[in-house]
Amino acid sequence: MDYIESYQGLKESFSSLNEIIEYDNITIQKLNFHSGSVNILPGNDHYHCENHELDFDNCNSFFNDIGTIQDDLYIKDSLVQENGNFNYFILKPKGTKRVKKLTFVLHGFNEKSWDKYLTWGKAICDRTQSAIIFFPIAFHMNRAPLNWSEKKRMYELSEKRKKRFPNIIHSTLSNVAISMRLHAMPQRFIWSGLQTYYDIIQFIENCKKGEYEIIDKEFTFNIFAYSIGGLLAQILKLSNYKNYFHNSKICLFCSGAVFNRFSPVSKFILDSEANVALYSYLVEHFDNFFKKDPLLNHYMGESHFEGKVFHSMLEFQKMRDFREQLFKSVESQFYAITLKKDVVIPSIEVINTLQGAFRNIAIKVDELDFNHKYTHENPFPINKIESEIINENFNLVFDKVCNFFLS
Repeated sequence: MDYIESYQGLKESFSSLNEIIEYDNITIQKLNFHSGSVNILPGNDHYHCENHELDFDNCNSFFNDIGTIQDDLYIKDSLVQENGNFNYFILKPKGTKRVKKLTFVLHGFNEKSWDKYLTWGKAICDRTQSAIIFFPIAFHMNRAPLNWSEKKRMYELSEKRKKRFPNIIHSTLSNVAISMRLHAMPQRFIWSGLQTYYDIIQFIENCKKGEYEIIDKEFTFNIFAYSIGGLLAQILKLSNYKNYFHNSKICLFCSGAVFNRFSPVSKFILDSEANVALYSYLVEHFDNFFKKDPLLNHYMGESHFEGKVFHSMLEFQKMRDFREQLFKSVESQFYAITLKKDVVIPSIEVINTLQGAFRNIAIKVDELDFNHKYTHENPFPINKIESEIINENFNLVFDKVCNFFLS
């Protein structure tokens, strides 16, 4: 079965998914997850860290005065039901009752559909016999409020945003909701990232307790991560909570650079005003916010190792020795595939991060340049004219991915 045929068949089957479906030689099942970390999100008056038995007051106003066009885009994050209770999906070889090998597939920024990832997951499953966990990032995929996907409404918001910011670049109905939210409150990037980190830790611990009949308590796992999902995968691996990730391999696709080496202004990702606000907060002025905000200081500083690792992944020069020492210690367990024409996360920036400023970290990075039209957001387009070469390039990538996982 070729790539386009598989994509279309999986998309059609997945759209009719109620609880479980079968397609070709795999089964896809929908399961529910309740996040235990919603209270870390903006919107509360008080915060409590159970690990350290510390309480914090919210020392920041909930919104700044930027872009508050529609109140329901700025509802308190901790109260968003779709983000706290959501579905994840497991793809596994047909007939397998209890899986012992998992591969997490982590998606890109501002994604709303699993469609393109289904073929990716099936390719990994077919080649490695690993079950695939499609786990959504906070406020993405099915964790975002449904009205963020209402095209007419989002188009109207984008048009209003263009009038308010005449020099804005790439404001579209596809990115206006997330752009407005991050423009108004850039720290959401931190808190949503940490929530997702804790959700995955919670999921792993639930598996180890035997809470899911479909997953064996003695399971092992790897991570395949694309775009911004790679940042999450790097933080998970480098922080190695309770040694859970000691034997896990991390394969990065179009991913791997620190945050300030991304170029995410795109009609599918972020508009330029949101990007400026995010960069200003996370890079240019983060040290000032870090000193002034006790809650941020606690979770992104020495008290929480995962936050310290996250902090080190924001800016290339900051904490470089710390970050590169961590990468060096697990260099055989990382592998990256980049694309030459990727302008969102360029190959050179992935190499700079993973191999270090002095190229003394032995993480393999393969740069490919497909001989079909592609972008960062759509590396394998559904193009029947180029279908044969797209199929070849798709198989080239996932042969490399799975050879790494199996080596």
